[in-house]
Amino acid sequence: MLSPAVLADGWSGTSAIGYPALFGGVLLGSVIPIVPTGALVGAAAAVAITSGELSLPLVVVLSAVGALVGDLITFGVARIGSDAAVRWVSRGQHPERLEAARHRFTERGWLLVVVGRLLPAGRVPVLLAAGALRYPWARLTPAAAVACLLWAVVYAALGVATGGLFDDPLIAPLLAAVVVLLVGAVSSLVSTLLRRRRERLPAGGPR
Repeated sequence: MLSPAVLADGWSGTSAIGYPALFGGVLLGSVIPIVPTGALVGAAAAVAITSGELSLPLVVVLSAVGALVGDLITFGVARIGSDAAVRWVSRGQHPERLEAARHRFTERGWLLVVVGRLLPAGRVPVLLAAGALRYPWARLTPAAAVACLLWAVVYAALGVATGGLFDDPLIAPLLAAVVVLLVGAVSSLVSTLLRRRRERLPAGGPR
C-alpha cells in the first residue's frame, strides 16, 4: 500500500497544476467557447506520454467530465434560463443553424447530441435546440456523457499521435496543440462549405 508521502510526491509539480488547469479549462471552454478545449486536451495527452507527469487515462477522464459539466450547464441555461441568458449563450451563432438544429433534433435527438459534440461549431446549436425543445434531462445526460467521452478520446489520441513524434516534453504539447487547432480549422471550413452548398441546392438544384 502506498504511503501518504509517496502519494504526495506523485501529486506534485506538473500534475498538481496540470489536472486542475485541464479540468477548469475544458469546463470554461464548454460554457464560454473562448478556450480551444481540443488543443488543451491534445497538449495534456502529449505531456502525459512524453514526460510521465500526467496520467493519460486521467487526462481523458477529467477532459470528459469537464466537457460534460460544461455541456449540461449550457443545456440547462437554454432549457430553464431567461431569454437574456439564452441570447448570451447563443451569441455568435447563426440563426439559420439554430433553426436547422431544432428541426433535426425532433427526429434524432440522441444521435445529434453525440455528433454535435464531435463536429466543429456543432455543440452549441445542438444544446440550444435541445433546451428550446425542453429535451428531457434523463435522455440528454447519458447522450452527452457518451459524446464527451468520445470527444476526449479523439483529441487525446491526436495529442498522443503528434506528441509521440518528439520526446521533448516542451515541443510535444505545442505540436499537439497546433495539430488539433489545424484539424479543427479544416473541419470547420469543410463543414461551412458543405452547409453553403446545401443551402444553394433548393434554388439551383443538383447539377
